[in-house]
Amino acid sequence: MLHNRGMAHPRQPDVREYPGVVTALVLILVVLLPGGLAYSLYRYLDPASAPALTVSWPAAGPEPEEEPGPSGQARPPDRRIHADQYGDWNFRMGDVAFQARKVGGWTYASCAPVDRRGLLAASGCERVVQLAYRAYGGHLTAIQMIMAFPGEKAAQAALKRLTGASGAVKWRRDTMLDTYAYGKQRLTRTRSYVLLTVVTADKTARARAARFHRYLHADHAASFLFRDSAASG
Repeated sequence: MLHNRGMAHPRQPDVREYPGVVTALVLILVVLLPGGLAYSLYRYLDPASAPALTVSWPAAGPEPEEEPGPSGQARPPDRRIHADQYGDWNFRMGDVAFQARKVGGWTYASCAPVDRRGLLAASGCERVVQLAYRAYGGHLTAIQMIMAFPGEKAAQAALKRLTGASGAVKWRRDTMLDTYAYGKQRLTRTRSYVLLTVVTADKTARARAARFHRYLHADHAASFLFRDSAASG
């Protein structure tokens, strides 16, 4: 279900690499169909929607601290999300292509560092990954917050709590543009994950920002449709 609210790393899992056509169809419909039709698909998958709203920056404060890793040791393999599972975003589908450079990634062992109002804790949020991207020569910046929950019901509850709750999730402001002509955010639940994508762009990239935003958000959101089954396969 999709809610729109306007405002050398390993390559990330890609929806187009999973078997079957369901994910590809979801992605195509989300980014290509007119707004009402695209949103109706997500209402069918998981009912509820919200109108687009302008980005409201969280209040200034210390940046959330990343999960510390074992000194001199590699993190043991597991199925949980990690920032190092995502690299630069290189998207191509037919004649449509986007590129964004990953400029930062942070993994949080709990959701507390980014939970400004306790809304994530109230839904049992287990883990957060934050990703930062830049595109068009730095004229566009994007932050993605991937929040993992113990199940779909918990994720849905979190989505409802976060919808319309301005500033409830704290992201790293130091990776975003201070002054922007485009500033919007999108919020989606896919299975047991909630994805928040915030994009800012200056006047140079404003005309390309909305389309870039739709594709980046839909691509990563759709990848979670098969993430857990692929990991266990």
